Amino acid sequence: MTDIDPSILLVEDNEVNRDMLVRRLQRAGHHVSTVGDGEAALEAMRQQQPAVVLMDMNLPIKDGWTACQEAQQDPSLSSIPIIALTAHAMEEDKRRALEAGCSDYATKPVDFPDLLAKIAAQLDARC
Repeated sequence: MTDIDPSILLVEDNEVNRDMLVRRLQRAGHHVSTVGDGEAALEAMRQQQPAVVLMDMNLPIKDGWTACQEAQQDPSLSSIPIIALTAHAMEEDKRRALEAGCSDYATKPVDFPDLLAKIAAQLDARC
């Protein structure tokens, strides 16, 4: 088994959403790991150093807003791009996600071609 790059950490507590996104991202050639809450996301980011994080904002234990803010304050995580995934579709929600430290923002239900373009843009920016 060979590693497929780039790696994506998907932070999603809804099993149906998580499974659907994992399958679609894998078919697009990405290696995907998953966790279900913001606290686990920070730990996985430290251990895995993923190329991109897709972060649901409404999470148990530690929400995505808080996890993003803490990642931005941690020098070992602050360079990892985080794309917020949320059902909150108002302009205020987008601004709030960007202020929390997210690099980009995608609404649910996910427009998959748009999400892939956002992932590609974050990967290109890291190169």
